[in-house]
Amino acid sequence: MRHNARIDSGEARVATIYLLNGPNLDMLGVRETAMYGHATLAEIEQSVSAAAARHGHTIVARQTNAEHEMIEHLHEARTEAAGVIINPAGFSYHSVPVLDALKILKCPVIEVHITNLHKRDEKWRVNSLISGAATGTISGLGAHGYVLALEHIAQLLAN
Repeated sequence: MRHNARIDSGEARVATIYLLNGPNLDMLGVRETAMYGHATLAEIEQSVSAAAARHGHTIVARQTNAEHEMIEHLHEARTEAAGVIINPAGFSYHSVPVLDALKILKCPVIEVHITNLHKRDEKWRVNSLISGAATGTISGLGAHGYVLALEHIAQLLAN
């Protein structure tokens, strides 16, 4: 199951994996650290990039607070990505346009949430629209959930 994998040097398969983060995730490490932890988005991107490099893959990391930009990133990923890791954040609960853009993708999509949505006080957070378009969902494993998502996509691409 190789999606948009590129061949470099005539031998090794190098895949580009998109790491997309939604609203307010640029504030990680500052925002509600008791809930979201102290890792910054830059640190998460570095961890995912290092994990990808171990598998011979590359990461394109993007963060946006604007719904239309997230949709554009997903449209770009349609032709450029072998896999997508997305933390849609606030888009999870209301963005039908982001959901529709995800449904266009033919590659694996792993939805990541730093907190466990099912343990949150706000019960409306339990129902992510985005989960319906995801290959899988990782929720509640902190910043490490992003690396686990990368590992899963790398495993899918290797098979």
